[in-house]
Amino acid sequence: MSEYLEFRTVQCRDCYRCLRECPVKSIHINDHHAQIIEDNCILCGHCTQVCPQGAKIEHSELPVVRELLKSGARIAASVAPSFISSLGLNDFSILRIALAKLGFSIAEETAVGAQAVVEEYKRLLTKGEMQNFITSACPAACRLIQMYYPKALQYLAPVDSPMVAHAKMLRKNDPSLKVVFIGPCIAKKREADEHGIDAVLTFSEMLSLFEERGINLQTINRLVVTERGGDGVNRAKAFPATQGIIRSFDVLPEGYRYMSVDGADRLAAVLDNIESLDHVFIEMNVCPGGCINGPCAILREGGMIKAEADIDAYVEREMASHKLTPAPDAGVNLDYAHPRLRARCHPVSEKEIEEVLHRTGKFTKEDELNCGACGYPSCREKACAVVNGYADIDICLPYMRKRAESLAVDIVHNSPEGVILVDHEMNIIDTNASAMNMLGLEGTPESVQGRPVAESFPPIDFYNAYTKRCRTENPCLRIAATGRYVSLTVSLLSEQNMLFGLMKDISDQVNYDKKLDRMKEDTIATTDELIMKQMRVAQEIASLLGETTAETKVALLNLKRMLADGKSDVHTDGRPSEWRTAKV
Repeated sequence: MSEYLEFRTVQCRDCYRCLRECPVKSIHINDHHAQIIEDNCILCGHCTQVCPQGAKIEHSELPVVRELLKSGARIAASVAPSFISSLGLNDFSILRIALAKLGFSIAEETAVGAQAVVEEYKRLLTKGEMQNFITSACPAACRLIQMYYPKALQYLAPVDSPMVAHAKMLRKNDPSLKVVFIGPCIAKKREADEHGIDAVLTFSEMLSLFEERGINLQTINRLVVTERGGDGVNRAKAFPATQGIIRSFDVLPEGYRYMSVDGADRLAAVLDNIESLDHVFIEMNVCPGGCINGPCAILREGGMIKAEADIDAYVEREMASHKLTPAPDAGVNLDYAHPRLRARCHPVSEKEIEEVLHRTGKFTKEDELNCGACGYPSCREKACAVVNGYADIDICLPYMRKRAESLAVDIVHNSPEGVILVDHEMNIIDTNASAMNMLGLEGTPESVQGRPVAESFPPIDFYNAYTKRCRTENPCLRIAATGRYVSLTVSLLSEQNMLFGLMKDISDQVNYDKKLDRMKEDTIATTDELIMKQMRVAQEIASLLGETTAETKVALLNLKRMLADGKSDVHTDGRPSEWRTAKV
């Protein structure tokens, strides 16, 4: 996490736009989320402007300023001259009153420091000792040179920035004075830390303080009479616009050609060739259009054109209403030798680069597309970032797409299920070997592309899926050409305007079910026959049993009758009565 930029990780969504736009590639893609490589970052703030999700925001120093205002200390506000375009004001006295209401003891335009810086430039240019002369009030541009273009460092004017110069001037008579810079720049936050400036606010943060205290700039504007007169013209109020430094000179020293360059890409092109130039004065800004288009500038209706026109009008009024007098002496030392800085990365060998390239399927120069989709200008630079741990290898979009397509093709063409893609005219777009086998098609999948699906089976399921815009399922479809049975599911791919058919061969299951049905029928028939047979046997047995039962019944009845008839001739001892009488 950067000390000066904050991230909302949940909103960072694998787009790599910040990496593509970063002029020094100080973005680390880790676990599909972007992170700032703080040691390599020049804090141009461009990533905060281009992030489509607003996942990157500048760190706020509002809490620091609130504490300073509560402390009772004397505080000075150094306000960047781009307040003219960001706030739509044409009179600094309005802002001075508002800042005093907040609790600032002093409020001045940073242009006071810029005027002193221009005087230093004039002194050095007059000497004519530097082959080329690079000036910039932009700490991002200075850091770009210090870190990435060491050969150009010798041409960077050894002078403090307007912000630092103004802070020194403010503290000249009161070293304990607290200084807060207010402007449109994120890079000023780090520069302030490096030079002992107490805090940096953006214009939006300053407005939020005004809102908290109920301070209305428009109300103040209606009560203020525009300032007239003064100690003299300060041309340096043109600093925030293109050629602002050049226009801040009353007379351009001879011996140099004067030009301005803005935009990180244009700066890089000039710095790459700086040694081929001779006696050129170059004013540099990382932000296109200068500070009026800074990452924290408040963009108003009319954009940069209107912003620059407002700056010009402000300076013209300054010129018309003030005396043309020499710039006052700053009274402080503004010398500053910009140190050489080094990006945090280690040299990468050719072997390491090739290993990364090979892992992403790049074995020849022709394989290196250098498309820039990953954010790096070339495949080799991306490979260097991978080796340094600043990028994941899978952010190569052509490689990942090719890999995904290859994987998808392999899955489709090697699937045991039949796959068939059909267009809205019911013609085959693609298929696989399994589907061809089920449909009885000969040749290769490529050879059947364009053929009507109706040649293989009735396309009613595909028609229904397309016209009803829904998925259809046919649990059992017989393929006439092969006699096979398949279950067919058809899905509509709306975005591609095509139909996706998935076929599963269920022939074995259907044949087994048919065989099982036949077995059931045979079993039922056999059972019926057995039942009938058993019934016949039972009936025959019953018939026989009926006859014998009747005979038995007759015999038993006769026996009963006989016994009943001969009952009187039998005594209790069981002897016949005739036998007993004869014995007597």
